[in-house]
Amino acid sequence: MNSNIVDLIYLDPPFNSNAVYGAPIGGDKTEEIFKDIWTLRDVDLAWWKSIRKRNKTLYIYLDAVDKLHSKSMKSYLIYMAVRLIEMQRVLKPSGSIYLHCDQHASHYLKPLMDAIFGRTKFRNEIVWQRTTGKGLNPTRFLRNTDHIFFYSNGEKPVWNQPYMDFPEDYGIDWEEDRYGKWESADLSGGKAGSDGAYMPFKDVRPPAGRAWAPPRREKFPSSVPFPNDYENMSVQQKLAVLDKLSVIHWSKKTKQGGGRPYYKKYRSTLKGIYRSNLITDIPPVKGDESEDYPTQKPLALLDMLIRAASNGKDMVFDPFCGCATTCVAAEFAGRKWVGVDISDEAARLVEKRLSGKTDFWKFKNFTTIPARDDIGEIPNLNNPREKEKLRDEIWNDQDGHCFLCFNQHPKMNIRMFDIDHIIPRALNGTDHRDNLQLLCRPCNLDKGVKTYEEALADRLQHDTGWEKRKTQAERKINKKLELEGRIS
Repeated sequence: MNSNIVDLIYLDPPFNSNAVYGAPIGGDKTEEIFKDIWTLRDVDLAWWKSIRKRNKTLYIYLDAVDKLHSKSMKSYLIYMAVRLIEMQRVLKPSGSIYLHCDQHASHYLKPLMDAIFGRTKFRNEIVWQRTTGKGLNPTRFLRNTDHIFFYSNGEKPVWNQPYMDFPEDYGIDWEEDRYGKWESADLSGGKAGSDGAYMPFKDVRPPAGRAWAPPRREKFPSSVPFPNDYENMSVQQKLAVLDKLSVIHWSKKTKQGGGRPYYKKYRSTLKGIYRSNLITDIPPVKGDESEDYPTQKPLALLDMLIRAASNGKDMVFDPFCGCATTCVAAEFAGRKWVGVDISDEAARLVEKRLSGKTDFWKFKNFTTIPARDDIGEIPNLNNPREKEKLRDEIWNDQDGHCFLCFNQHPKMNIRMFDIDHIIPRALNGTDHRDNLQLLCRPCNLDKGVKTYEEALADRLQHDTGWEKRKTQAERKINKKLELEGRIS
C-alpha cells in the first residue's frame, strides 16, 4: 500500500489470550480453528533485530518485555510492532488508528503504540462494556470490558463529535422563554482571544485566565433574529447583541459578588449528550447480525468510530478484517474501504456476506498483492551500466559487508556480490533502492526467495558469531557515513 493514503484504521487483532477458538466459518459445516497462542520463533527474533535500525526505543522496550513478562508476550508484541509500523506509514497526517484489545495485552500494547506513533498522539483509551461477563472467578471482579486505544497520526486528526441520545426527561426542569427551554452555559473560553475579549462587559470582567467567547449563531434556535453581520462583529459588539436579544442570562448578585453573564443553551439546539470514553450502550453481537465468527464486533460500535474519525469518501482500512464488520460499517457510512485478512476461510466468508447485500455489488476481492507506485524512480536493473553503478553505490554504503552474514570480503571482487531484494520479487518486492542490498554470492543463493527476516531467522539458528559481527559491521558503517557527512 502506498504511504499516506488511509484516513482511518481500525484493527481487532488477536489478543494474546492463550485461547483456541473453534467456530463455523461461512457455514456449510466448515470449521476453522483460531489459535491465539504465541511462542517466540526465530522469525520474530529476526524482525526484532531489524526493528533496531528503525526504532531504537521500540527495540529496547521489546527486549524489556522478555524479562518483565514472558517470551510469549515479546513474540506477540514483535508481531504487532512490524505491522503497526506499516500502519503508521500508510496513515495520512490527518488520520487516526483504533486498536481493539483486552486486558491480556492492553498494558503492553499502549507503550508499543507510544513508541511507534508518539505518546503525544495518544487521544483516548476507550472502554467498551460488552454487557455480558466472562472470566467468572470467585477471587476477582467480573471481566466484561474491552479496550480501544485511539491515536492520531498528526496534531490535527479528523474529528466529528459523537453523541448519545438524551433521556426522555432531559431538560424537563429547565427554564423556558419564547425560544424554548434553556439552561445557563459559560460565556467565557480559553486564554486566546482579541483585545476586546479581555475587556469588561457591563462592568463585569471575564473569569481569571479566561476571555469572553460569545457563541456562533448556530448555537441558538433559528428563530432568534440575529443581524446578518453578527459573525463579523467584535467580541464586545456580539455580547451587546446577545444581551439585546435576551439570550444572555445574568446571575443574581451575592455578598461574594455575582451578576455574571451566561448565555442560554437551548435544548432544541443540542445534538445529544457528548459521548465519553466509557461505552455502555452498545451490546455485543447477537441475533441476525451474527455471522458465527469468533471475536465478531457489533456494527453499531464500528459505525460510531468510523463516523467520529472520518468524513464522506475517506478511506477506512482494517488489516485484520475477519468477517468484514468494519467494511460493512464503512460502506453504510459512505466511506471507501479496504479489508485484509490472512485466513482463506475468512475471505470466503466475507465474499459470502457481502455478496448477499445489494449495497455491495461494487466490491472486489484480490488474492494477489498490489504494487506500490509512490516510491519514486526505480532503477533499471536490466541495464548493465545502471546496474553496475547501483552495485558500486550499495557496496560503498555497506562498506564491503554482506548484509546477511555480515562478513567483510575485501579480497572478493565486487562482482561476486549480488544485488538482493529485501522483499523478494516473488512477494511483490520492487526494484526501488530501499528494497535493495548486497549479499555475497553464497548468502544470496542461501536466501533464495525468502524474505530478509526469514533468512536472518535461519542464520540465527546456527551462526553463534552473527550478532557480534553484525554489531561490529554497523559501527564501522555508521562511522564511515559520519565521516562522509551523510549521518550525524
